[in-house]
Amino acid sequence: MTATVAFEDRRAALAEVVAIPVTPFAADGSIDADTCRALLRRLLDGGVRTLTPNGNTGEFYALTPEERRYVTELTLDEVRDRAAVLVGVGHDVPSAIATARHARDHGAGMVMVHQPVHPYVSQDGWVDYHREIAAAVPELGVVPYIRNAQLPGARLAELADRCPNVIGVKYAVPDAARFAAFARDAGLDRFVWVAGLAEPYAPSYFSAGATGFTSGLVNVAPAVSLHMIEALRSGDYPGAMKVWEQIRRFEELRAANGSANNVTVVKEALASLGLCRREVRPPSRVLPEDERAEVAEIAAGWAI
Repeated sequence: MTATVAFEDRRAALAEVVAIPVTPFAADGSIDADTCRALLRRLLDGGVRTLTPNGNTGEFYALTPEERRYVTELTLDEVRDRAAVLVGVGHDVPSAIATARHARDHGAGMVMVHQPVHPYVSQDGWVDYHREIAAAVPELGVVPYIRNAQLPGARLAELADRCPNVIGVKYAVPDAARFAAFARDAGLDRFVWVAGLAEPYAPSYFSAGATGFTSGLVNVAPAVSLHMIEALRSGDYPGAMKVWEQIRRFEELRAANGSANNVTVVKEALASLGLCRREVRPPSRVLPEDERAEVAEIAAGWAI
């Protein structure tokens, strides 16, 4: 049985709106499990079929190891068979392997490996890092999260030659031409290509071969994100760009100042709708009061 056939269902799950759920906090700063479950149900009821707990919108790097495991377990328990779950893992190799095995043991079918945060990343070292993780969980689909513009597509192909369970890529370099070249050098049909910079880049990345995109905005307005992917799947780029125009200002606010408020804006929109608290953890920070009204106006305008 080939890897493509063995992982066919998981490959299909990547060719979707891949939601990155927020991690809501209670007044005492702990994870608010009830609100977390409610937000997950809202995504599922809204038609979302792929979820990534412990992604960047979930404040992966601000959670303790115990909290990340808790979020994984809570998500898998709430989702059950309603959606595919792609668990974010990372940090040092032993920690990433332990987290991946924990996800597997609790029913996840895939893991997303966060971009290594080590200040010195060689191309050979990048391959070694992902190879050790993927080889430790051969029954899981593995999705590298690529933010390194210097990494050539040939190195991804080398990784997959060694680890056939590397089935998809979350590509998050803000350069559509580079993505097109990278995907073709790695093998356009060999992997499922997920536009890792969400709705703003989805139309250009789809034109170059992506079939899914990640989204933090989907926490606020699932229908908006689903409308975009439906338009892209049908080749209706004018329709997709209408959605792009609708979400443009929201995403500009998230991307401002080096994406300082990427998570903050999403949580602020949810807070304006009464769905969760606005609190984020350092090094993120809540929006100043004079900037909250614009976010609330945008969210209200989506007629959620």
